[in-house]
Formats: sequence, C-alpha cells, structure tokens
Amino acid sequence: MKKKKIQNIIIALIAIFIIGSIATYSYSVEQTKQKGLQFGIELEQIQEEVQKLQIKFYSEKTRWNEGDISKKELLEYYEKHLKEFKTIISKYDELTPPELFKSSVELLKISSETQLESDSQFIEWMKTGDESAKIRSDTQFQEALEYEMLGLVEFYSAKTGVKNYDEGEKFEAPQSGLTQKVIQVSENMKNQCNIEFINESGEFDSDKIEIDWFNCINEAEKWKIEHLP
Repeated sequence: MKKKKIQNIIIALIAIFIIGSIATYSYSVEQTKQKGLQFGIELEQIQEEVQKLQIKFYSEKTRWNEGDISKKELLEYYEKHLKEFKTIISKYDELTPPELFKSSVELLKISSETQLESDSQFIEWMKTGDESAKIRSDTQFQEALEYEMLGLVEFYSAKTGVKNYDEGEKFEAPQSGLTQKVIQVSENMKNQCNIEFINESGEFDSDKIEIDWFNCINEAEKWKIEHLP
C-alpha cells in the first residue's frame, strides 16, 4: 500500500510538472508574440524617422536655393542633421528582434549608416564645392537604397515565413515568388524615376528636379512596402 501511495505521489508530481511545463510554454509563446509585435512597431518607427529626416535634409537645400535661408543657416542645420541621424541610428542597437529578423535589422542599420555617410559627403560638397565629394555622396546614396531593399526583402521573407503561433506548425515556406514580383515592379518604378529626372550625364538639371526624383524614389519604396506580402 505504501509503495502504491509513493507511486501515486510520483505520478501526481509528474502530472504537475507536465501541466506546469505546458503553462510555461504557452506563456513563453505569448511573450514571444508580444515581443515580435513590439519589435515591428519600433522598427517601423525608426524607418519613418529616417525617411522624414531625409526628406527634410533635401527640402532645406531647396529653401536655401529659393533664398528662404542663408548658406550659414543651411550648414548649421546640416550639422544638427548629422547629430540627429546618429541618434536615430543608435536606436537599431536598442531593438530586441526575434532571431529570424536579426539580419534584416543589420541590413537596415547598414543602409542608414551608408546614408549618413552620403549626407556627410553631400555637406562636404556644399561647403567646398568638391565634385568628388558629390560623386561619393551619390554612390553611397545608391548603396544605401540597395542595402535598404535587401533589408526589406529579409524582413518580409522572415515575416511571411512565420505562421500564426495558434496553428500547428511554427514555420512555413516564405512567399518568395510574390515578394520578388513586388520588388521587381518597385525597381521598374525606380528606373522610370531615373529616366524621367536624371539627364544623360547622370546628373540633375536643377535642385527641384533632384527633389522630384527623391520623392519619386520614395513613392516607389512606399508602394513596395504596402504591397509586399
């Protein structure tokens, strides 16, 4: 009888352990879901901050061209811009992305860092008139866009590869076909922007045209983000 009682106690303890493990697992899954949602919101906020900062960066030059601000005021703003940009970039390191999304965060961070360097070279060109600085700025701007595209591909591939935790399985194959089609359409839109606004020498005929090109590229990016699965 005593032996049977001990066995019953052991079985009861095992049952309690199993139930506790399930509860802990369910809690862990729920926590993971919440962290994932929070991460997505925080990353989106960072990308929006970067975009708004870049729009203002180019619009301030337009204000200077139109005589609304002096060159001294423009350069003072540019110095603030660089500091603010560095602060925004530091926010990538504060994110706690799920494992699947770490590579996308790294690529988006590299994109922003490359854009920052592009802006620095652009400012150098504005200060000194050094055309080589402008060329470096343009090259780095293009590289920043490419890194951003890669980051977005990584992000949405990971996003579409994760099934709802309420379903039986955790992962499914990413919808790479649709993703690639959306990216291709977006790239075609950007090519049209280049054809419309960039002259045969690979330059802009005016600062206004450069702003229009920048906005056109942004619209293509916005379309891509809205249509990626």
